[in-house]
Amino acid sequence: MLRRLLYRLYERQLLAEVSRRPLPRHLGLIQDGHRRYARETGLASLAEGYRMGAEKTEEVLAWCAELGIPTVTLWWLSTENLAREPEEVADVLQVIETKMAEWIRGGLVQQLGMRIRPIGLLDLLPAPALNALRAAESASSQNERMLLNVAVGYGGRHEIVDAVKGYLRDCFNRGQRPEEILSALTPDAVDKYLYTYDCPDLDLIIRTSGEVRLSGFMLWQSAYSEFYFSDVHWPAFRKIDFLRAIRSYQHRLRRFGR
Repeated sequence: MLRRLLYRLYERQLLAEVSRRPLPRHLGLIQDGHRRYARETGLASLAEGYRMGAEKTEEVLAWCAELGIPTVTLWWLSTENLAREPEEVADVLQVIETKMAEWIRGGLVQQLGMRIRPIGLLDLLPAPALNALRAAESASSQNERMLLNVAVGYGGRHEIVDAVKGYLRDCFNRGQRPEEILSALTPDAVDKYLYTYDCPDLDLIIRTSGEVRLSGFMLWQSAYSEFYFSDVHWPAFRKIDFLRAIRSYQHRLRRFGR
């Protein structure tokens, strides 16, 4: 009881502290550690770890809404993850399908004012998962308080290649000559074709489970991001862990290469 009380007091202190300082405009979340959490805590299956991770995602999104963070990008499934054992991939996709429907029916999307946008190589997904994501995108399209990019079948290198392809396709359609295409090829030109073309670059990226790398997440948009690596597995990620990450970001001097 005393420990719980102290936890609540510390949480309130952290919340009051971070609320007084500038907050990230765009937060990236690499949600790692579902399988390790399932094994270490003796869960019946890896699928249970993914389900618990999805429930934690709901909590974290509520914390983001509480602080007024306007853009969040979740990395739920990478292109490399799709090559895992078929049963495991099916478990993850089933959680995504279920949660997308629950967020719409249960009112979480409306409660948080959240607009959902799936990003990634979506054509690689099976029809049920893709349909669930598209349904959530359509049902939430009028919400404006928070933009939630849900990266599924996502890889940073693939996104950059897709962006360059989009740029070249439009140039070819306009009948531009090769020298014109090359002279106009700038970072700003490519930026317009990214999956997150209408979002500010990532201010802060949080990765859980002790891994200290990006693994291809938002390679273009993270050029000047701040990073926070937490040893806690995603299903066990607490509000104080989240607030500590925000506080760490707020105490850094951002130079943007200057």
